Amino acid sequence: MNEHEKQQHLHFLHLSNEIGKRAIELGNHPFGAVLVAPDNKTVLLTQCNIDSVNHAESTLARVAASNFTPDYLWNCTLYTAVEPCCMCAGTIYWANIGKVVYGVSEEKLLECTGSHHENPTMSVPAQYIFDHGQKAIELIGPFDELNEAVVSLQKDFWANRR
Repeated sequence: MNEHEKQQHLHFLHLSNEIGKRAIELGNHPFGAVLVAPDNKTVLLTQCNIDSVNHAESTLARVAASNFTPDYLWNCTLYTAVEPCCMCAGTIYWANIGKVVYGVSEEKLLECTGSHHENPTMSVPAQYIFDHGQKAIELIGPFDELNEAVVSLQKDFWANRR
């Protein structure tokens, strides 16, 4: 990836983390997702976490699948500060979103949340889900540049939920 692409990815990853902050303001867990058009500039949708079965990424993928064609979505990119869980990866797969970029791994999220009953993290990488499908969804991440911002948001939130 060239420097321009990297900066573009970092921009939208930071935006997804900001949307995670919005989720907190709405009383939800700190996760956000952004869908970017094939031009790699236009934000089509943003979504914050709703609840334990309506994660930001899966909700965004369902809304996107209801509003755009599968061919169009294949050329879009979903950005999320935290690697999609197995439920979200599956929904992204079925929505036909062709590229996913994430900031920190689900393993890193588990370090932030611990064994919290509101977020029982599953140790199933998104790549594992995508590798078991019939589509070559591109998965890019993690980005060390996001560690501080994402880990800080997650640790602060989950520490206050104990």
